[in-house]
Amino acid sequence: MTKNIFCELAQFELIRFAGAEAQAFLHNQLSCDVAALTGNTSTYGSYCTPKGRVLATFLLWRAGEDFFMQLPSPLREPIQIQLSKYILRSKVKATNASSDWTLFGVAGKDAAALVQRTVGQVSKAVHEVAQAPEAMVIKLPGDRYEIIAARERAPAVLASLDSGAEKADPDHWNWLDIRAGIPAVLPDTQEAFVPQMLNLDLIGGVSLTKGCYPGQEIVARMHFRGTLKQRMYLANIAGSERPQPGENLYSSDFGGQACGRIVNAASSPEGGYDALAVIQIASAEHGDVHWKSASGPALKLLPLPYAVTSD
Repeated sequence: MTKNIFCELAQFELIRFAGAEAQAFLHNQLSCDVAALTGNTSTYGSYCTPKGRVLATFLLWRAGEDFFMQLPSPLREPIQIQLSKYILRSKVKATNASSDWTLFGVAGKDAAALVQRTVGQVSKAVHEVAQAPEAMVIKLPGDRYEIIAARERAPAVLASLDSGAEKADPDHWNWLDIRAGIPAVLPDTQEAFVPQMLNLDLIGGVSLTKGCYPGQEIVARMHFRGTLKQRMYLANIAGSERPQPGENLYSSDFGGQACGRIVNAASSPEGGYDALAVIQIASAEHGDVHWKSASGPALKLLPLPYAVTSD
């Protein structure tokens, strides 16, 4: 990407976890290694059912003693309610922090300089969190940056970004996430996948060395016994109709049975729609996968920015 773009990320909301036991609580609930998060790092992760099915994917980071969980807006309230059920007597408080912060995404060849000029700090390594007055900056995969600006500072941040970059639709950021191989579970795909199907183990969202959390046994068994049969792939689907999360995929080697599902899709600047799709590994290797039916539009598989294994 050559030109600089920025997006207001209204498609996400924030849960703030505060309290002396916030880290221990989250470490025992989530698939990622929360105990390893310092005050200047972030991680992807998932929240699962006891059967290892993903209820939510998120970006998690630490700010002082507090933790912020960013996830798609439709899931913020139900996930906050679900997690709050298990707080019990723990010294943890989960609150909706969405109204306290405004989220901006920045990308392009001069994105780092623009972020530095806008907030006075910039993260240098992927998943590094930089703290600035009334703002935080996270460097994300794909040479992108997210600015989390306090509401009071948001107008100034917006003005600075507007003077140095072209404003893009929030769906363009969804497309950048897709191209980076970062999945977002939405209401229609809750409990459809285990973390490895979504490649979360390949992007740092699963720890195989931590203790128990909901679904841990299933996740560990799938890894150590080598029973994973589906992985997430990047694909382009030609046409003007947008694929929807949860829609089925078909392949001749599976007959009339679905061989996978759409995870996310967004309009591609090169035409059609780029999508993340969980597909049977055998069908993906066969190379004959179609959307909606065995005779539907074909998926053109594209390389992800990280290696996909069958472990």
